[in-house]
Amino acid sequence: MSAQPTVTHKKRVACVLAQFDTAADVIHAAEKVRDAGYQSWDTHTPFPIHGMDKAMGLSDSRVGWIVLGGALTGLSVAFVMMWWMNGVDYPTVVGGKPPFTTPSMVPVLFELTVLFSSFAAVFGMLGLNKLPRHHHPVFESERFRKASDDKFFISVEAEDPKFNADKVRALFEGVHATFVEVLEVLEEEVEA
Repeated sequence: MSAQPTVTHKKRVACVLAQFDTAADVIHAAEKVRDAGYQSWDTHTPFPIHGMDKAMGLSDSRVGWIVLGGALTGLSVAFVMMWWMNGVDYPTVVGGKPPFTTPSMVPVLFELTVLFSSFAAVFGMLGLNKLPRHHHPVFESERFRKASDDKFFISVEAEDPKFNADKVRALFEGVHATFVEVLEVLEEEVEA
């Protein structure tokens, strides 16, 4: 009979979370985190803050380009579909008009362009935001519940190439965070 594998649990640092009391404080801290060169980090605020994109160093969204690709794909699919159905596969002459005319195609062209654009917008946004993500380490913090009420947070992920928990903690303390917390998650290790 074979031996059962042993499972051990150990904790690893997942991220460092800092709390701020005002929008101005979190913008200032975001600029410092950006200037320090961190790449895998985010801000969590109870409402959108004007200027946060610039403070984080974010570029313009790529969703518009994804939607344009979806729109052109929808337009092309509709055009080829109508051309094939009305001009090649089953040409029907109605009232002496040619079977492949553009005015009769406009509603279908418009509808498929809008349909493919909508799907591209939704799935592009989900993909770029890495959603759905059902769990994030910041949800382990009791203080983080205030992110939807009146507090502001910045989290730096452990996956960041420059991540060092002590340096991140020192950075947050240097920008006067009201509270800094190192969040850990449990990992399972299976040994045969």
